[in-house]
Amino acid sequence: MDHKRSVELVVISDLHLGTPGCHATELLKYLKSIKPKTLVLNGDIIDIWQFKKRYFPKAHLKVVKHLIGLSSDRGPVYYITGNHDEMFRRFVGMKIGKLRILNDLKLDLGDKKVWIFHGDVFDVVMQYSKWLSKLGAIGYDSLIWLNTLVNSLRRIFDLQPVSFSKKVKESVKGAVKFINAFEDTVAKAAARKDIDTVICGHIHKPEIRQIQVDDKEVTYLNSGDWIENLTALEYNQGEWRIFNYRTDFIEPLESVEVEHEQMVDVETKELFNNILADFHT
Repeated sequence: MDHKRSVELVVISDLHLGTPGCHATELLKYLKSIKPKTLVLNGDIIDIWQFKKRYFPKAHLKVVKHLIGLSSDRGPVYYITGNHDEMFRRFVGMKIGKLRILNDLKLDLGDKKVWIFHGDVFDVVMQYSKWLSKLGAIGYDSLIWLNTLVNSLRRIFDLQPVSFSKKVKESVKGAVKFINAFEDTVAKAAARKDIDTVICGHIHKPEIRQIQVDDKEVTYLNSGDWIENLTALEYNQGEWRIFNYRTDFIEPLESVEVEHEQMVDVETKELFNNILADFHT
């Protein structure tokens, strides 16, 4: 019996595979619990900025292997480039099986025009001070590492996990203003193109909201991330929803197929290393 949920369209972003903050185990459980007709990987899937060959755990490799598998026996799978995996932009237009690498994607869903892109193009800091953005990424990763350590200790005492970075974002007025400005700017760009629905990642804040731009209403969506929020966007029968792993995931009565670790090590690691071989040369 197939215990997977059928989903018409799934959008995930900001996995940041290759960093300690990535919840790869939970992500793999989610991916194995669904059967998407179309999957969109909306940027920052593999964190090239922080990539180190000595750090790429088996759980991260299994995610890569599973995504490769989805692009070979399901599909289509769209890989939209982000800023942390911007090196993949040299491969834009390439098609491998049912996997396509793009900078953005336009779809028609029912009577709605949908535009999907990562969103870093609308980040002023990213565009004009990349070194500052990378420095901020290092600080963010350090905060996530500390957060992971603290939450490990909290679990010992049966305490609920906390998110330092989320608390910082919510408490700093500048961060709130940045997020609001980002969302409004994206909606305005969509309205100029007569787009009904625009989907981003990048700012790690899952969201579905209506934004009025002159006489046009734009639906803005953000898929969140798999560092803090553990969220995805799912589309079924004309409706969008934010899937939150912590509140929505239900462990199947019978576990889905378990991959052999040796197969993951040999096949996926070899393929992955071939793809990334020249990134640090």
